[in-house]
Amino acid sequence: MKYSYRKSTNLSFQEAIEKTKEELAKEGFGVPSQIDMRAILKKKLDVDIGNYTILGACNPPFAHKSLLAEKEIGLFLPCNVIVYEEDGKTVVSTIIPSVQMSMIDNEELKSISGEVEEGLKKVIDSL
Repeated sequence: MKYSYRKSTNLSFQEAIEKTKEELAKEGFGVPSQIDMRAILKKKLDVDIGNYTILGACNPPFAHKSLLAEKEIGLFLPCNVIVYEEDGKTVVSTIIPSVQMSMIDNEELKSISGEVEEGLKKVIDSL
């Protein structure tokens, strides 16, 4: 099952992070969390995985609607967008919300996830 929507770009790693944040903002998403997996794994395990950052993207109106529809949905929030390097390119990838929400039997969430998915795909396509 395909669960991500991704694009390779010629942007540098740092440029891709900044551009992704800018495009997320245009779609109403903030980034309340940013996790540098390279730094964490180097510090904790002394391994080098290369540049890999997880951006926790949150669109407050959609998050609010989702919480009203399903109290436990916080287990799936925020929407993760990852930026990493692969084969000389920088890849930006996001979760596909409709796939993620397919395991929850809640029609209202399915509708909300479709709207969120549309915004996240616009972000990826704009890079």
